[in-house]
Amino acid sequence: ILSAAKASAGRLEGKLREKTLTLDTLNPQVKAVEYAVRGPIVIKAGEIERYLEEGGTKPFSEVIKANIGDAHAMGQQPITFLRQVVALCTFPELMDSPSFPEDAKWRARRILQGCGGHSLGSYSASPGVECIRKDIAAYIEQRDEGVPSDWENIYLTTGASDGIMTILRLLVSGKDSSRTGVMIPIPQYPLYSAAISEMDAVQVNYYLDEDNCWALDINELYRAYQAAKLHCQPRVICIINPGNPTGQVQSKKCIEEVLHFAYEENLFVMSDEVYQDNVYTPDCQFHSFKKVLYEMGPEYFNSVELASFHSTSKGYTGECGFRGGYMEVINMDPEVKAQMVKLLSVRLCPPLAGQAAMDVIVNPPQPDEHSYKQFRQEKSSVLGALADKAKLTEQILNAVPGIKCNPVQGAMYAFPRIFIPPKAVEEAKALGMQPDMFYCLRLLEETGICVVPGSGFGQKDGTYHFRMTILPSIEKLKVLLGKVRDFHIRFLKEYSALE
Repeated sequence: ILSAAKASAGRLEGKLREKTLTLDTLNPQVKAVEYAVRGPIVIKAGEIERYLEEGGTKPFSEVIKANIGDAHAMGQQPITFLRQVVALCTFPELMDSPSFPEDAKWRARRILQGCGGHSLGSYSASPGVECIRKDIAAYIEQRDEGVPSDWENIYLTTGASDGIMTILRLLVSGKDSSRTGVMIPIPQYPLYSAAISEMDAVQVNYYLDEDNCWALDINELYRAYQAAKLHCQPRVICIINPGNPTGQVQSKKCIEEVLHFAYEENLFVMSDEVYQDNVYTPDCQFHSFKKVLYEMGPEYFNSVELASFHSTSKGYTGECGFRGGYMEVINMDPEVKAQMVKLLSVRLCPPLAGQAAMDVIVNPPQPDEHSYKQFRQEKSSVLGALADKAKLTEQILNAVPGIKCNPVQGAMYAFPRIFIPPKAVEEAKALGMQPDMFYCLRLLEETGICVVPGSGFGQKDGTYHFRMTILPSIEKLKVLLGKVRDFHIRFLKEYSALE
């Protein structure tokens, strides 16, 4: 055997072994995935940051990353009570410390009692810790003013993204003209298009109405659905409310129309509601799809299949790193639900620290508890500042020639439309890139501001946008918006002079 091995080694000597996994053998669905929020422009921003750290010089001293809704990275401070509960769960010896309030200790003890070995380091049941699921159901009932919620329909997830991917995996099937079509809003959050590409499903675009503050038009839903039926089988409609990247808050009437459409066409409904606490415009209100479905009557409430998603990452907490979230799934076929639980069990369970953080969000301090005053002050401060920054962003951008920004009614982003002169469009195409990517790269290289081109989210042909977060501090946001204004005017002058 040894001599045979030596002979084989001799034959291979000097010959480079070929890689098993190459771009040619890579799963083609992986190659099709694109995720603009962390795409090429963000990679370029990282390169510029390292260049500046190494002593390089640019016309700016820092890169301002306005590309992603990462509140703490932008300077937002954690909610004290949430961190206290998670700290106590993580290191129970702190229960003896007088620095921690009793209402935080009570919650931590309750969560730990639901964990194996009373430790956050254990696995939980695949759907999540039972007492946390019950707290979420109670929160939903209170939020929806008495609409019943069954805790056994609640599933903890690793951020909302994990739940969205799970439901899509259940829905995608068929071949050719029977392949699952997934209806998504355009503009959309790129998680959806990336998941659809990875699963080799069919993306069915329905366009939001930019001229009507990104409202959802029911006629557009029917148009998209009928066109898609010619080449696939639409089975699911996804809605993001409040909107990302568009920041609109859907009216109750609009939600009723969507649910009626889903009922008539037998579509599964996925309602992405991670920004439900982020509503800034006084005449707008968050309506959950589940509550509206209930109010439409038992014929709808007992039949339309609906999955709703929430997360620790947004709202007023901004706890992205905990990767906490949940989904509530109603009217799912019991046999399918068993298959979903099987699928969830493969990934064992979501992180326990994220589950604990989610519990604090749905079970915050109450008015008669010690921590309530500080919690209420911190929550109001975060949401008040976001409302101020939403208004400021809209006002400053709309004062710039060639930029039009709809009101930021909710969520954490502005999605302004930008005019790009024809000469700049031609130059971008000559370089093999989208015009708004060309614009955003120029903006980054000249000002240090990192935003995401609208083409990464989808937009109507011939229109150009970028998405920016409103998360930086008010002082830094003013600097950012001032730089955008000055750059845009220079850009227009440069390319208009070439006309």
